[in-house]
Amino acid sequence: MFRENRWCILAIVSCALFLISVDMTVLYTALPRLTHDLGASAAQKLWIINAYTLVVAGLLPGFGTLGDRLGHKKMLMAGLIVFGLASSLAAFAPNPQRLIMARVVLGLGAAMMMPATLSIIRLTFSDIRERTLALGIWSAMASGGGALGPVIGGFLLEYFWWGSVFLINVPIVLAALISCGLILAPSRPNAEQSWSLSSSLLITVGLVGLTYAIKEISKPEASYAAAAASLIVGAAALTCFVRVQRRTPIPLIDFSLFKDRIFFNGVIVALLASVAMVGVELAISQRLQLVLGLSPLQAGLTILPIPLAAFIGGPVAGWLLPRIGLGRLLNGTLSLTILGLVAILMSRHSGGLVQAAGMAALGFGIGACMAAASSAIMSRASVNRAGMAASIEEVSYELGGVMGITVFGSILTAVYSATLVLPQELSSLRAVYDSLDAAVLASERLAPDAAGTLIYLARESFDKAFMAVLILAAVMFGGMLAAVRPKAKMPDLLIS
Repeated sequence: MFRENRWCILAIVSCALFLISVDMTVLYTALPRLTHDLGASAAQKLWIINAYTLVVAGLLPGFGTLGDRLGHKKMLMAGLIVFGLASSLAAFAPNPQRLIMARVVLGLGAAMMMPATLSIIRLTFSDIRERTLALGIWSAMASGGGALGPVIGGFLLEYFWWGSVFLINVPIVLAALISCGLILAPSRPNAEQSWSLSSSLLITVGLVGLTYAIKEISKPEASYAAAAASLIVGAAALTCFVRVQRRTPIPLIDFSLFKDRIFFNGVIVALLASVAMVGVELAISQRLQLVLGLSPLQAGLTILPIPLAAFIGGPVAGWLLPRIGLGRLLNGTLSLTILGLVAILMSRHSGGLVQAAGMAALGFGIGACMAAASSAIMSRASVNRAGMAASIEEVSYELGGVMGITVFGSILTAVYSATLVLPQELSSLRAVYDSLDAAVLASERLAPDAAGTLIYLARESFDKAFMAVLILAAVMFGGMLAAVRPKAKMPDLLIS
């Protein structure tokens, strides 16, 4: 890498990461209109979102080590090409099935790019203080980009059709490709590093199986046999993966890294922070549109304090980490995140400055948490294992995104369905128990009085589900805080 161009290099990889992160959440504000236009079912809607993150999480370990073997510049540029082509396919998908397939290919491109972005930073920045700041900026792009996705989606949908949320990726990909060719130098390949597609596929099968099981259980008329079968297949695939990796001389994932407490804590924080960011923002954006009746643009602007604060939180955390240590930083950011969730919950009907402040606290806390996690993980990895460490961290982010969508989305569905009680004259509308989207569609075919009653009851039930999501997120972060607090002497990230 050309170290004299290190900040330009950081800008390039941050741009690539921004694309990946935005595509994880950009559909949130587009989802109601997309569901309506394509006639997608609740199950298809979940897989339109999940297909991307599942493929990314499953293929990251393989592509991380492949980048160590072939060179990270090659992987980044190849991933950009795949990502750009898949974005064009997704933009013009004529039905839910085609869109799901396009999201799978998008995930393939993202999985090729993500480890390369973090590995290039690790190889480019030799000064430890500059590296923590660079990792903070990287984390800000990861958390802020994901949080900004609904805002971008809302703005585009105000003026264009839903496919524009994908088509906008194409010019950015072209600019990033040109910049990569001009500025990035090839990294030194590690020919000794092995690569296994079968192991990556085992992880993907495992994640898909576990996610489908959770989704199936949350449905109003769940098939517990299908959920159990899916759970068994997923668990078996992940078990096989672990066994294969333990027997492999040069594995895709070196599990000995997890014996390092700083590394392990970083992975857990990255996982749970991503769960909360993706899951909570999904619930917030859906409530703003389906319950409060805001347009996609209005919903995006209402959520804007989350990404803006996340963009600030990452670099600030990167600057503070060498000065106050990992333990103190995590205590402060976790406390701030919990405070933000409580403020959003308490002000959900009043809105205004309290709600905006709560969203800002949530965004800043999660952005800072991710920056701390990135520095903790990458500081414990040697240069020749940068791709492996990067893939582990990014699996944590992507798996957290899958879990956030699946778990929090399932809670939204389950609580909504359990609390929705319709009057006798509407009891035959079984489809409306599936989701609030289904209730909105069904109301379009009813008389005005019946439609008003249905929408009112459905929105009340969704509001209860929204409260459940915020409470669960606050409890989750409270558990993380409790785990950190007793360990006041937890080894801090030492800076030499």
